[in-house]
Amino acid sequence: MSRLEAWCLHLALALAGGTGLVYAWMIYLAKPADPYSLVHHPWQPHLQHLHLLVSPLLVFTAGLIWRRHVWAKWRLGQPPGRWSGLTLALSLAPMVISGYLVQTALDDSWRKIWGVVHLAVSGLWVFGYLVHQVLALQLRRR
Repeated sequence: MSRLEAWCLHLALALAGGTGLVYAWMIYLAKPADPYSLVHHPWQPHLQHLHLLVSPLLVFTAGLIWRRHVWAKWRLGQPPGRWSGLTLALSLAPMVISGYLVQTALDDSWRKIWGVVHLAVSGLWVFGYLVHQVLALQLRRR
């Protein structure tokens, strides 16, 4: 993977992960000023739209590095960082699919289910990404 590809992935994760974390905080932790309001924070709709606009960048950059980094390392059987990379590879599709399903679900109960699934898998993906970066940094220092 080139340095440009790596920085594009870092930037895409910062944008998608950052907006997703703030949006999740607004939905699950912020107390609405009006108890009958569906919006918990005045910026909530803007953060949702921003998250939806930047998340395809993460999908694109993950696809960009797939063949030269993920698939190449898998074929060669390179063990350093493989478990964290495997976590990333296996959780990418559920994260993306649940993100789309939470937006397209018609029934409120399914929307909540897909929202929880998306939050859990996205959290796993971000955690796996951070672990993968720490392992790569340790490997480079050796």
